[in-house]
Amino acid sequence: MSDCELFSLATKGVQSLSPYQAGKPIDELKREYGVSDVIKLASNENPLGPSPKVLSAIENELTELSRYPDGNAFDLKAALAKKHNVAENQITIGNGSNDILEILTRAFVTPEHDVIFSQHAFVVYPIVTQAVGAKAIVTPAKNWGHDLDAMQSAITDKTRVIFIANPNNPTGTWLDKNELIVFLKSVPQDVLVVLDEAYFEFADIDATAENYPNGVELTKQYPNLIVTRTFSKVYGLAGLRVGYSISDPQVADALNRVRQPFNVNSLALKAAEVAVTDTEYLESGLQLNSDGMKYLVSEFEMMGLTYIPSVGNFICVNVGDDAMKVYDGLLYEGVIVRPVANYEMPEYLRITIGTAKENKRFITALKKVLNK
Repeated sequence: MSDCELFSLATKGVQSLSPYQAGKPIDELKREYGVSDVIKLASNENPLGPSPKVLSAIENELTELSRYPDGNAFDLKAALAKKHNVAENQITIGNGSNDILEILTRAFVTPEHDVIFSQHAFVVYPIVTQAVGAKAIVTPAKNWGHDLDAMQSAITDKTRVIFIANPNNPTGTWLDKNELIVFLKSVPQDVLVVLDEAYFEFADIDATAENYPNGVELTKQYPNLIVTRTFSKVYGLAGLRVGYSISDPQVADALNRVRQPFNVNSLALKAAEVAVTDTEYLESGLQLNSDGMKYLVSEFEMMGLTYIPSVGNFICVNVGDDAMKVYDGLLYEGVIVRPVANYEMPEYLRITIGTAKENKRFITALKKVLNK
């Protein structure tokens, strides 16, 4: 039997999927372009890296690597329950919040169901939907963000899950508390609303995001609301892969039945447990991001470039019809950013906020490429 025939045994949804394209790795750029000094502003990673307390905790855990991790993540759940004032049986731990999105779809969605998400929303939503053979309903964006009226109008008796990213990736747009509550009140109780808050911490302190909602608080009023968060962004643990969801205990029970045993490794569990209480590190990262965002916005305005206002740790800037040419030019300058043509945004590049030095280097390289 040939490879082609073997591939045909996969489900139709999987056969028609395109693999997720991550940001270009630094080592790959060095190999392909012969560039030695590289900065990566493509994957919304924390430029500060993990906190010293987290690194120390990881080092102390190394002697236990021959043991399986705690499959129930008792200590991390206890820390999260205390932080968010929720019960431990409301928490599901995942190998990054992406893992939770995939687990949830497998647990609740079948080929007979519809899944609703917005245009320009996180690319994982269509991937997990298609993988289980469900129908994706993509509602048109409004000002680059979610149009909740359009999403509400798309609900039918086949709708099982609605994905909402707040702030949204890659656009950085956000919803305020009042409009989200109006929407949640309109959603039937048998439709699950997944509020993806991977960038919540950045938006929660942003002065421009007035009346910003806290999804965890809203789960107490809306049992069909599921909130996902991650340690990959503000906590600087992207390489360890750990995230979580907070939901009604019945939903969490279903998720934990599907979740693979030991899906999060022991180093990630310990790192997250320490990170969640390291408020000093959290605040330093948020301040760095705020300063960097102001700098990039100011530079874009002086260069006459339009951008999408963002409350995440990234921003999309319009560099014109030749966005891929600009992207490639930046690679030759040793600067990796993220093209977003696959999000129906062909004129834009998404820039992760880096350190002050990295941000300045990006602006210098962008000016050079645009002036060629």
